[in-house]
Amino acid sequence: MNELRSDANHCFVCGSANPIGLQLTFTIEDDVCHASFTPGENHCGYDGVTHGGIVFSALDDVMANWLFLKGLKAFTAKCDIRYRDALPVGTTVRLEGHCLKQKGRLTQMKGLMIREDNGQVVAETEAAFMMAED
Repeated sequence: MNELRSDANHCFVCGSANPIGLQLTFTIEDDVCHASFTPGENHCGYDGVTHGGIVFSALDDVMANWLFLKGLKAFTAKCDIRYRDALPVGTTVRLEGHCLKQKGRLTQMKGLMIREDNGQVVAETEAAFMMAED
């Protein structure tokens, strides 16, 4: 299942109906959620570097979409991020979301942002997601 849920169409990161959003497309292959992203000038913090909030948002969504694309409704309960390098605007990165473990209503996830040009990890996250009660 790789279709965006209709209630996510205005999501800042993945919503196709959000004109100011990142409009990333997520897929799952070999139990890893993937996306590609090239930040533009509108994503700049300073000196041609992508804003850290944009980096965090993309990583949060690659982890969340691992769950959403499997039909699970969840929200981020806690997330730790480690920025390892600056991301120059115009540099394409690969996003990866990995499930570390699931227990009860909690799912532990890991997110990676990796530069396509040199394989450098720009940032990584570990997060806990809480399954939503219907």
